[in-house]
Amino acid sequence: MAELAPGLIYLPTYFDRAQQQQLVETLRDIVKEAPLFTPQMPKTGKPFSVRMTNCGSLGWVSDRLGGYRYQAHHPLTGLAWPAIPERILTAWRDLAGYPNLPEACLVNYYAPNARMGLHQDRDELALDAPVLSVSLGDSALFRYGGTQRKDRTKSIRLHSGDVVLIGGASRLIFHGIERVLPGTSTLLADGGRINLTLRRVTLPN
Repeated sequence: MAELAPGLIYLPTYFDRAQQQQLVETLRDIVKEAPLFTPQMPKTGKPFSVRMTNCGSLGWVSDRLGGYRYQAHHPLTGLAWPAIPERILTAWRDLAGYPNLPEACLVNYYAPNARMGLHQDRDELALDAPVLSVSLGDSALFRYGGTQRKDRTKSIRLHSGDVVLIGGASRLIFHGIERVLPGTSTLLADGGRINLTLRRVTLPN
């Protein structure tokens, strides 16, 4: 375990190879029920380079008219999101240090040329809860900075099975995926990277 910045915790190879394979098989079932879709930037409608879906009682979506938001149903099928896999919830219980379970698990698929620009995760009300991120498949260059976009950034390679916790003083840092490193993992038959992001959205009652 390494603390990259106050509240930003890196846990390399938290999931071993067998656990990674089990997660991928579980995700295949989730994607059958809640197919991957391409979110759009608010106002411009520009498509993201990642495709995504969700599991949990809430899912994160974005489109030209509605902007960034959480909702209880898939934007294309209209159906409720599948449940969050129990193995992922166990990781939250073990690592998050938060009394309530997450409500959303974003599933982002990065093709070899996909990326995610620097951004803050701030669409949640429960900003006291950390964000838990799981990497599967090809390695990627994770870039992170401070709570201001102009702050200096650093980068670290995330590998398959790694977990990152973004919480505490780092909860609102700018972060993103600069690039995927093709051919660095054999976990996914067609290559690419999957990122699972667990978030508590609403404030506990």
